[in-house]
Amino acid sequence: MPGLWGGVRNGTDKKMESDQRRIVEGSIFFLLFCLTVPIANWMIGNVGTVCPGEGRGPCLIPVAPGLMAPSGVLMVGIALVLRDLVQRRLGVWASVAAILIGAGFSGLFAPIALVTASAVAFLLSEFADLAVYTPLARRRFLTAVVASGVVGLVVDSIVFLWLAFGSLQYLSGQVVGKALMVVLSIPFIIFLRRRDERRGLVHA
Repeated sequence: MPGLWGGVRNGTDKKMESDQRRIVEGSIFFLLFCLTVPIANWMIGNVGTVCPGEGRGPCLIPVAPGLMAPSGVLMVGIALVLRDLVQRRLGVWASVAAILIGAGFSGLFAPIALVTASAVAFLLSEFADLAVYTPLARRRFLTAVVASGVVGLVVDSIVFLWLAFGSLQYLSGQVVGKALMVVLSIPFIIFLRRRDERRGLVHA
């Protein structure tokens, strides 16, 4: 009996330690994910190979020969990695909360149209995840990433560009740039998921 109770207690201690680690790590990733929205909005107004000037359009970067996109598209890959880390540790609704908090921070320095557009685009991606990515992610991860990426790629790009700038002029560049960032993020997400599995971290 002492050996049995000792085994149970040891198992309970390990679970508590795993849960504590999940919450601490989740809180750090949550904060970083919150920052992706204001950083993307700041980049759109300040970072690019071409910056038309305040009120005259977004700062742009080349994403393919002859194609330009708003520079905030560079944050898409980082946001996808952080979103996956937050979802696995704190759950889907924590990532929704992070987007709303990040949009609130953005309001301190970015135009309201840009803040609204980025928040709506991020939320559309999140709700596409709820419908497509999250149900598939545990069993068919790569399929989940591709499917949710395809669902969100064009729709939230159209919504973002129209709400932020009243134009779809950079739609092709936005879609291509975002697709590249999605592809680049996949190896990092796979690596981090496998590391979590080796550490015995339980999905929230």
